[in-house]
Amino acid sequence: MKKEACGVLGIRSFGDRQISRMIYNGLITLQHRGQESSGIATLNESEIHLEKKMGLVAESFSESTLSELKGRLGIGHVRYSTAGKSALVEAQPFKISYPKRGIVFAHNGNLVNSIDLRRNISANGRLIESTCDSELIAHAISEELIRTKDMERAVTNTMNRLEGSYSAGFFTGEGDMIAFRDPHGFRPLCLGKNCDTCMFASESVAMDINGISNVKDVEPGEMLTIHEDGSMERKRLVTGKRKAHCMFEYVYFSRVDSMMGGKSVYDVRVKLGENLAKTYQSDADIIIPVPDTARAAARGISEKSGIPLAEGLIKNTYIHRTFIMPEQRMRDVSVGMKLNPIRSVLKDKHVILVDDSIVRGTTSRGLIEMVKRAGAKKVDMWVTCPPIISPCFYGIDISSHAELIAANNSVPEMEKMIGVEKLCYQTIEGLVNALGFRKSELCLACLTGEYPTPLAQKLSDKLKTQKTLGKRYWEIEGD
Repeated sequence: MKKEACGVLGIRSFGDRQISRMIYNGLITLQHRGQESSGIATLNESEIHLEKKMGLVAESFSESTLSELKGRLGIGHVRYSTAGKSALVEAQPFKISYPKRGIVFAHNGNLVNSIDLRRNISANGRLIESTCDSELIAHAISEELIRTKDMERAVTNTMNRLEGSYSAGFFTGEGDMIAFRDPHGFRPLCLGKNCDTCMFASESVAMDINGISNVKDVEPGEMLTIHEDGSMERKRLVTGKRKAHCMFEYVYFSRVDSMMGGKSVYDVRVKLGENLAKTYQSDADIIIPVPDTARAAARGISEKSGIPLAEGLIKNTYIHRTFIMPEQRMRDVSVGMKLNPIRSVLKDKHVILVDDSIVRGTTSRGLIEMVKRAGAKKVDMWVTCPPIISPCFYGIDISSHAELIAANNSVPEMEKMIGVEKLCYQTIEGLVNALGFRKSELCLACLTGEYPTPLAQKLSDKLKTQKTLGKRYWEIEGD
């Protein structure tokens, strides 16, 4: 079973701007959220246009392709899978041909109960073409629309059938445009409007590029309806027992210039660095960030500690993000291609290497070896995220206990394994303080093993047993 965390957006325009170009611009800003495939769908009067491609957005959509995606209403998506091979059949958006003129759907997140949902939908005689849970949600909405003939009831009923994370958007062939977010608010979703355009997106940067301000969050459990006359209607359909915003969105996944939950991602990351500097002392000569997500935190460490900050690793911007590559072999090969050390900066220095997280440890080991080969006499690693000890079932590529270095080793053991002199992790208290939310409003499951939803907790407990330790969670969900 494939699971993914991606980027989604939807736009409705009331002016003469080319909607497909706006979607394209937004997807370019969300490219960091998924690099395997991308898709754009538009509605021109009653005709749905859909184009999906493997690869990066800029490589997939030419001016001629965009010109054929006519209409003033549309959605876009970028995707990465966290298991299995990439395939065009898995790319979003998905088009379901019924009811009436059909619906086109895309989402960011993971369903924990996807196996049961797939069984139920298949039992109703529907053909499911992909292994993607986004297609399952689209079918569920279609079923509920046929049964209730009411959009609000259909979305409410669908949400009540789902467990997991989902920030989703769709339009119908009738011209309805809807976005909704799971009642825990795991994954981000925001909305914005200017004089001639309404928009929703996974991150605010997609609105910045399109000149849309006054950005707000779609609240957990809320449905957003963008009407043809330009008005937006917001209504909370399902209330969760608690909020559970993903801390990893702030630590790593989102762009540093995004706003989420009323917080600046950049400011959060600077504060993460400051909190590390309050927790640990060092006589290092220099602080080196791992580009790009650790730069803001490295600045915070430098300002609080007084240790100089420098660029010692240069990034090749044409190499994809290693963490979200679908295979470990691809991650390993890409580390050396992605970064190159500046020897004159690192030679004979005691270095603090700052990174956002350590998941499997292989990337960290490669980075430390690279810095030492460049002449550093001593390397410490400071990490802005606390130790990751449990799988994520909600959309981050952390699927089993066995692959997590911190789940199976002490800090001294990890220091030897990755080849660093001293390993300094963020504390959970320091993380919560930097994020600025109450601890009860965050999903910290990958750090604590305590999950906000019941099936996820059950799956985690199963994965801890010796029998299933090496398995990924979708392999035991149906057991």
